[in-house]
Amino acid sequence: MAAGPTTAEKSGASTSKGSSDGPSRTGTRNRRFRVPGTRALLIAFGVLVLVAGGVWALYGSTWFRVEHVKTSGAGILTAREIEAVAAVPMGAPLVTVDTDAIEGRLRQKLPRIETVTVVRSWPHGIGLKVTERKPVLLIEKGGKFIEVDATGVRFATVDTAPRGVPRLVLDSASSPSLRRFGAARLLREAVRVRGELPAEIARDTRVVRVTSYDSVTLELTRGRTVFWGSGEHGPVKARVLTALLKATPKAGHFDVSAPTAPASSGS
Repeated sequence: MAAGPTTAEKSGASTSKGSSDGPSRTGTRNRRFRVPGTRALLIAFGVLVLVAGGVWALYGSTWFRVEHVKTSGAGILTAREIEAVAAVPMGAPLVTVDTDAIEGRLRQKLPRIETVTVVRSWPHGIGLKVTERKPVLLIEKGGKFIEVDATGVRFATVDTAPRGVPRLVLDSASSPSLRRFGAARLLREAVRVRGELPAEIARDTRVVRVTSYDSVTLELTRGRTVFWGSGEHGPVKARVLTALLKATPKAGHFDVSAPTAPASSGS
C-alpha cells in the first residue's frame, strides 16, 4: 500500500498553486481599476469646456438675445397690433422665449387670427407667421356687421360690411327647427350652403336666408331668388343651379331643393 504525500510535499503543492493564482488575480484588479490616461482626461476636460461655453453663450452672453420681431401674413390686422399682443420679451436670451405662450396670447386676444406660428430666427429674431380668418357671411346687428368664417366662428365685428360677403338672415324665430337644432346648427348649415356655391354664383349672392333647417333661400343680384332647401346634396344642387342659370337667364326664381327635379320661373 503506497504512502500518502508528506507534509513537505503538501506545503510545496500549496505554494505552487498560490504562485500560479496570485499573478492572475492581481492582473485582473489592475485592468479593472486602471487610472485614465492623460489623453482621456484632456478629452473629457475639452468636452466640459465646450458644454459650459455653449450654455454660457445661449443663456449668459449677449450673442443670442432677442433684438427684433418680424410679422408676416397680416392683412386686416397690423404688425404693430400683433406684436403688441405677442409681447415678445426683448433682450431676453432667444432660447428662453416661450413660443407656446406667445401663440396662446395671440389666439386668445386676436380671434381674427386663425393660425399662428412663432419661430426663433437665430441669432437675434422672433418670427410671427399669421393666417387671418376670412369672412364668408355677415350678421347685421345694431348697424354693425359680425363676420363669420368658413367654420361658423364669429370672429370680429366691423362698422362697414366687407365687399362681396353676403348677409345671413335667420328668420327662424318661430320655426320648430330653432328649438330642435339651435341657432348654432342653423348657422353652420348656412355656412355649409355658402361654401358649396360656385365662385360665380357666390359673387352674385347678396343674402343667405334661413327659415328652418330645410328651408334655405339665396337672394342674388337683379332680384333673383334660389330656393335651396336643406344643406344636403350641396355639390349636386350647385351644378344644377349653374345649368339652370345658363339655360334660363331671364328667370327670376329657381328651385333646386330637389335637384333631380329642378325648376325655374318668372322673369
